[in-house]
Amino acid sequence: MTATTDFAVLNLSGCSGCEVGLLNAEDWIGKYRLAYMPLILSSEDLPPVDKLIVSGSVYTDEDRYRLRQAARRAHQIIAVGTCAISGGVANLGYRDEVRELFFQATERHQLPRILPRLRPVDAVVPVDLYVPGCPPMPHLFTAALFNPKGYQTAKTVCLDCGRQKTRERPSRLLGFQRDVTDPVSCLINQGYLCVGSSTRGGCHAPCTRAGHPCVGCRGPSDGFISRSSQEWFEAMARVFQRMTDIPPQEIDQALHSPQLSLFIFQFADYAAVPREVEKVL
Repeated sequence: MTATTDFAVLNLSGCSGCEVGLLNAEDWIGKYRLAYMPLILSSEDLPPVDKLIVSGSVYTDEDRYRLRQAARRAHQIIAVGTCAISGGVANLGYRDEVRELFFQATERHQLPRILPRLRPVDAVVPVDLYVPGCPPMPHLFTAALFNPKGYQTAKTVCLDCGRQKTRERPSRLLGFQRDVTDPVSCLINQGYLCVGSSTRGGCHAPCTRAGHPCVGCRGPSDGFISRSSQEWFEAMARVFQRMTDIPPQEIDQALHSPQLSLFIFQFADYAAVPREVEKVL
């Protein structure tokens, strides 16, 4: 097997959930050689590779250094997961008083220096392909590695989901994962706050098919990648106005709730950091 079929996985500050997703994708085994992945391989040296999968976010100077060094040895860089693209959980903890405590510490005991602000991968090195998700489904890793000709994902989670819209018009929200859902009808028609109509498809909708509302972990669909967060909120509000009798203020409050904050902030990130639609899988 030649060096051009080798790939590496670089994990920055993150939970390693994306690496588990990759290991659950079996199609690459025997066709690509995993040359570097600290989670399961003991090698400290990253050899030249065709593709470099990067998970996690740039949160320390060590992250930034490792990413720049690794990027020089890869032909193609693939940012995978919410953390690599928008910062993930750590990005929610932006509190000035907490950062000041770290910066004032004089004895760090060999800990990496936390940067003034967490950064996505493409703030440090150019990215050739983005694979959103928390974590991305195994088949998306396969598509990222093999780049099959003509491969396309569904435009939205709604198209992946396949649930049927009905004439039911709920007058209140039921919250998250409450009660037993109808396995056929749209979750919005049942009173659930589902944002699948604006979220990027390609995940095969495991959450909504199981009866759990989409929370937007795949980030914005093509139509919202370059639009502002306010435009997204207005578009989602119109969806609920068409399909429900739920008061607008209740919808607005729910869309801005902590339950959705982990992923919904991505929709604004894409507008702030322009990313080409063609590069997002």
